[in-house]
Amino acid sequence: MYLYRKYLKRLFDIIFALLLMLLIIPVIVICAIIIKFEDKGPIFYLGNRLGKNGHIFKMYKLRTMKVNAQDIRNSDGSTYNSANDPRMTSCGRIFRKFSFDELPQLFNVLKGDMSFIGPRPDLPDHINYYEGEEIRKLEVLPGISGYNQAYYRNKSQWKDRLKNDVYYVKNITFLFDLKILLKTIRIVLIHEGVYTKRETKPPEGVSSNGHA
Repeated sequence: MYLYRKYLKRLFDIIFALLLMLLIIPVIVICAIIIKFEDKGPIFYLGNRLGKNGHIFKMYKLRTMKVNAQDIRNSDGSTYNSANDPRMTSCGRIFRKFSFDELPQLFNVLKGDMSFIGPRPDLPDHINYYEGEEIRKLEVLPGISGYNQAYYRNKSQWKDRLKNDVYYVKNITFLFDLKILLKTIRIVLIHEGVYTKRETKPPEGVSSNGHA
């Protein structure tokens, strides 16, 4: 496990990211044209996220929300995410359904900010709400997908996700990552758990200019 966690996991990330770029870049270009055609706003959303050892980095996503959309959080502090979210653009709903908005995170993988598999990165201020061993999720690179996303996606509360993240950190193996990857491919193909179901309308929360 040590050899994989320390060296091979990063090596695999680099190799597969470079290979996938040949397929992904044309898709990103097409999505970029669609975004510009709809509202002429920025193509990418660059959000500050917590990385390994608390390092803050810019996470790349295709923009799925309207320009200057309000930042709305769920009652547990997590990002509000709903199929009825009025902040989303028309093309943004499609991108989220097929997870196209996550594709630019391949650049984060190449930069060393992220891995293909790992805990999804939290917002920087969330570090103030970690309790006990929850901070252990920062011992590894955050992932494009992870244990939570593969098995629960957006169905679980934020604190439950943190418990699952710590479980992943304690049990990293090549086989575990492979299972997560295969499960992720399945849920993306069937569009399972794209949006949270515990909230039916935007809850009261932190509001500021930006978007999640």
